Amino acid sequence: MEWLQSLDEGLFRFVNQSLGNPVLDRVMPWLSGNVLFVPLALLVAGLVIWRYRAKGILCVAMLMLVVPLGDSFVCKTIKQAVRRPRPYVTMADAKQRVGPTSPYAAMPSSHAANWFCATMIAWLYFRRSARFVLPLAVAVSLSRVYNGVHYPGDILAGAILGAAYGFLGVSTLEFLWQRAGKKFFPLWHEQLPTLIPTGDATTTVPHSALRTPHSALEAHWLRAGYLLLVVLTLSRWFYLSRGIIELSEDEAYQWHWSKHLALSYFSKPPLIAVAQFLGTSLFGDNEFGVRFNAPLIAAIIGFLLLRFFAREVNARTGFALLLMFTATPLLAVGSTLMTVDPLSVLFWTAAMLAGWRAMKPESGVKEWFWVGLWMGLGFLSKYTELFQLLCWAVFFALWKPARVHLRRPGPWLALVVNALCALPVLIWNQQHGWPTIAHLGKNAGMSKSWALDLDKLDNLGEFFLQELGLLNPVFFIGTGWAAIAFWRRYRDDARLVYFFSMGAPVFLVYLGWTLHSSVLPNWIAPGVLPLFCMMIIFWERRRQEGVRFFQPWFVAGIAGGLTAVVLMHDTSIVGKLTSRPIPPNIDPLNRVRGWKETAAAVGVARAKLQAEGKPVFIIGGHYGITSLVSFYLPESHGVAASAPFVFYYSSARPENQFFFWPGYRDRKGQNAIYVMRREMPVPEILTNEFESITPLPPLEVPSHDRPLHTLYLYECRNLR
Repeated sequence: MEWLQSLDEGLFRFVNQSLGNPVLDRVMPWLSGNVLFVPLALLVAGLVIWRYRAKGILCVAMLMLVVPLGDSFVCKTIKQAVRRPRPYVTMADAKQRVGPTSPYAAMPSSHAANWFCATMIAWLYFRRSARFVLPLAVAVSLSRVYNGVHYPGDILAGAILGAAYGFLGVSTLEFLWQRAGKKFFPLWHEQLPTLIPTGDATTTVPHSALRTPHSALEAHWLRAGYLLLVVLTLSRWFYLSRGIIELSEDEAYQWHWSKHLALSYFSKPPLIAVAQFLGTSLFGDNEFGVRFNAPLIAAIIGFLLLRFFAREVNARTGFALLLMFTATPLLAVGSTLMTVDPLSVLFWTAAMLAGWRAMKPESGVKEWFWVGLWMGLGFLSKYTELFQLLCWAVFFALWKPARVHLRRPGPWLALVVNALCALPVLIWNQQHGWPTIAHLGKNAGMSKSWALDLDKLDNLGEFFLQELGLLNPVFFIGTGWAAIAFWRRYRDDARLVYFFSMGAPVFLVYLGWTLHSSVLPNWIAPGVLPLFCMMIIFWERRRQEGVRFFQPWFVAGIAGGLTAVVLMHDTSIVGKLTSRPIPPNIDPLNRVRGWKETAAAVGVARAKLQAEGKPVFIIGGHYGITSLVSFYLPESHGVAASAPFVFYYSSARPENQFFFWPGYRDRKGQNAIYVMRREMPVPEILTNEFESITPLPPLEVPSHDRPLHTLYLYECRNLR
C-alpha cells in the first residue's frame, strides 16, 4: 500500500503546490464554500420546481433527503472509523488555504461525496444536467486538494461513494414506492406511478383520481401520517445513537436525579427522573439511554393529534399539523433532548384532547377522570401545568354551552384527581421545608416590584423575537393572524374557541410577565400545540372557502423550518457550505458539545493533584458543570450514586438538588479540584473549608478544532 500513499502524495503536491497561482488562490477557497451557495441553491431549486412542477419537486426532495443522510450517516461513519489525517497534518510542505477542519477526517471527502451524490440524483431526473453539475462537482472536489485539506484519493473515494449512495438511495425509494406505495397508497400511486419520471413532461393527474371518494383519500392521509411518525422516530433514535451531540446541563443534572429516585426534587417534580431511569435501565447510562424517551414521546403526541384530527377535522389537516410539528425548532428540540418539556407537552396535549371528548353531551365521569389524571401527570412533570386550570377557566368563560358541565360531577372529579396527583410533591416539600416554593418564587422574580421601564420593554421585544424564530416565523404569524381573525369569522366554532383557550393564556401570561422579569422561550411550550391546532383548523376552513394564498406560505414555512431544524441538529453543515463556521458564542449546539473534553481536562487536573499523595475529589461551582463532569468523567460515571467524588460546593441553604444528598464533609484532610465555567470569586464557604486554594491558569477546552469552553480550576488543599 506504500506505493498508493506515494502516488496520493505526489498527485497532492502537483495540485496543491505546482498548480498554485494568485487566481486559483482566490477561486479555489471560494469553490470550497461561500456565503452565496445557500441562496443560489434555493434559487435553482425554486426555478426547477417552477419549471418542471412534480418532477422538479421530486428531484429537489430526493436531494434534500439523500444528500444530508449520506453525509451524516455514511461519510461521517467512515471518517470516524478510518481517521485518516489530512495532508497538512502529515506533510510539512502542504499549503492550507482554508480555515481549520477536523484534522483526522480526510477519508472520504464529504464535499466530493455530496456533490457527486447531487450530480447522480440530478442526472436521474434530468439527463442534460450533467453538462453543468458534473464539471461543478469536479471543480469543487479539486478545490479540496488545492486547498490542502484532502488527498486525491479522498476525493476519488468520496466521488464514488456519493454517486453510489445517491443512486442507491433514489432506487431504494423507487423500489419501496412500487411495492408499498401501490399497496398502501393506490390512489396516489395511480397519480404518480414512478418516483423517477422520464422526459420533460410534468406529471398529470388521471381523471379517475379527480373522482376519488373522500373516505379513500382520508385513509391515504392517515397512513401517510403513521408512516411519517415511524420514519421520524427511527431517524431521531438513529441520530441520538450517533453521539453527534452530548448531554445538556439539565439532562445531566436530571440524570443524577434518576440515580436518587424520590417523591419530588428541589426545582422540578419527579417524572423526569422516572423517565430517565426507565431509559437508562433499558439502554445504559449513556446519551441514548437518557434521551430514548424524547422521540418516543414526540411520536405519541403526533399519534394522538393525528387521530384526533382524522376524527374531528380531516386526516389531511392532521398530516399538515405533523409537518408543522416537525418544522418548528422549539418542538424539534423537545423531540431529541430529554428534559421536562417533552413530558409537560405530552400530558398537556393528552389532557386537552381528553377534555374535548369530556365536553361532548354524551360524556360521563369516566372521560373527566382521564382529564384529571393527565393534568395530574402533567403537574408531576412541570409546574407550568397549573396554567391548564386557567385555560379551562378561560374556556368556560368564553363558551357558554360548556358551562353546563360545571353543574355536573365530571369537572370536579377531574379537579380532585389532579389534586391527588400533587401529593408526592407536597409530601416531599413538607418533609424538606418547602424549598420548591422559595425556588420558584425566586426564578419568577416575585420579590421584584412592578415598574415599567425601557429594560422591561427590551424583555418584551426579546421574547417576541425568540418566539418568532423558535416557533417558525410563518407559523408564528399565521397563528397570530388566526387567533385574531377567527373571532370575526368563526366564533361559533367550538374547536377554535377551545384550542385558543388551551394555548393563548399561557402565551399571554408570559408575554405580560416580560414586563416584570425575563422569560425563557421554552416556558410557553405546552401552549404551542393548542395554538397550532387552532391555526391549522382556521386556515383549513379558509381553504375550503376558496382562499389559497396560505398554501404557498405553508410550504415555505415547512421548507424553511425543516432547513433550520436540520442545521440545528448539526451546525457544522453551515461551515461546510460557507467555509465560515458559526461563531462559538452564537452556535446553539455549543451547549451540547465539548463536555467529554471538559471532563477529561478536569480529570487531568485531578490526577496531577493526586500525585501529591492524597485522595482528590471534585467540586463544581454550578449544578450544570457538576453534573456534566460527573457524567462524562469515566471514573465518576459508574459511582455517581453509590460512591460519588464529584460534588456541588457546600451551602447554608438549598440552591439545588445536591444540597439534599451526601456531601464531602466526611473527606477531612483530602484535596479537591474546584471547577467553574465563569471567572468569579471563590465562594467564602470554600475558603473556610480548605487550608489553601490555589488558582490554575484558565484552560481553553477545544471541541471540533476550536475552543468552546473556558474552565477556571482551583487546587483546594486539606479539607478542614
